[in-house]
Amino acid sequence: MLWLRSFTYLTYLFVTVTPWAFVVLSGWLFPVATRYRLAACWTGMAIWGARVICGIKYKVEGWDNLPDGPAILLPKHQSTWETFWLQCSMPRKVAFVYKRELNWVPFFGWGIASTQMISIDRSKGQEAFEQVVEQGKDRLRRGWWIVIFPEGTRTSPGASRRYKTGGARLAMRTGAMAVPIAVNSGEFWPKGKFIKTPGTVTVSIGPPIDPAGKSAEELSAAVEAWIESEMRRLAPHRYSAPYVPPGRTRTRNVAAGAA
Repeated sequence: MLWLRSFTYLTYLFVTVTPWAFVVLSGWLFPVATRYRLAACWTGMAIWGARVICGIKYKVEGWDNLPDGPAILLPKHQSTWETFWLQCSMPRKVAFVYKRELNWVPFFGWGIASTQMISIDRSKGQEAFEQVVEQGKDRLRRGWWIVIFPEGTRTSPGASRRYKTGGARLAMRTGAMAVPIAVNSGEFWPKGKFIKTPGTVTVSIGPPIDPAGKSAEELSAAVEAWIESEMRRLAPHRYSAPYVPPGRTRTRNVAAGAA
């Protein structure tokens, strides 16, 4: 039954994304806000389909933590689910920072490219980050929020990658609030897995963190600490111990060795 529901949902996505991509692309004749709304309609359809076909529901905690001003959203990334959900559910338009290669994915990538997301060439290093800053300032000035996954890619439930400082550095360069977001979507829509299981995804939005007076490393560490601590509340069965910052772990290990 789970296989059949998952197959039906995958078919649903393919059947809807192709014609809808042409609808979005036709929006080149209209302002970007129109193209964005058209794209958000499809991601909303994807979330609806996940609920109706696969039984993946969701609940949100911390809506009141979203600031009424410029923000860099820094979510945990476990699944494709949150990429759909963020675009169709946030109260403001969101611009994802993503690798430029996705622009060439037929239909889906073309639709993304038409909505003025922030694509970068990762091979450019610091130059790529300056592109993010330039485009990010433009989107923030127009009232958009920026989405950067601090771990850079999807992680399996219970796992964590090194948090990159790009989102923190962008917050510092723009003065925008950094908003940590924890999500346990990988429990029901696992990375790289075909089968999707019914359940309720919890999206937990943390208090915004002001970048003023902090270094990029300090801001990134604060984001990581909130998200990883919150993940232990959302999915306690995935963790055997409370979150401990990497530096503190190393310090304890050195101290233990000296003793």
